[in-house]
Amino acid sequence: MSSGVSVSSECQSIFQELKLGKKLKYIIYRLNDTNTEIVVEKSSADADYDKFLEDLPETEPRYAVYDFEYEKGGDGKRNKLCFYSWSPDNAKIKSKMVYASSKDALRRSLQGVAAEIQGTDLSEVAYENVLDKVSRGTS
Repeated sequence: MSSGVSVSSECQSIFQELKLGKKLKYIIYRLNDTNTEIVVEKSSADADYDKFLEDLPETEPRYAVYDFEYEKGGDGKRNKLCFYSWSPDNAKIKSKMVYASSKDALRRSLQGVAAEIQGTDLSEVAYENVLDKVSRGTS
């Protein structure tokens, strides 16, 4: 189901900056006030994963992309771009429905995302859970 929401050009350009420039660590996206367009709410170069989690609102859905860095065995550091669909349990039902139906428009425009993380509470997006998901399938 598509909500007819568009994706702002800034969403794509800042994603390319994160993906290719490696200066940014994460981007948080939101719907604009009229729920007609997905826009960039924040981008950050802060590598602290806990800071990223703090930027996810407790009562409102968001989308995010995080450049997740981890080590796998003795192979050294690896990075995977992770797309987050954040929809906290205590968000308003209508808001959650609009975000759920609008996700594909943004997700399809972000080429190069390696993993998709869905979270309704902080335990689902905890570092260890994301690490488990992104490190599967890598040798």
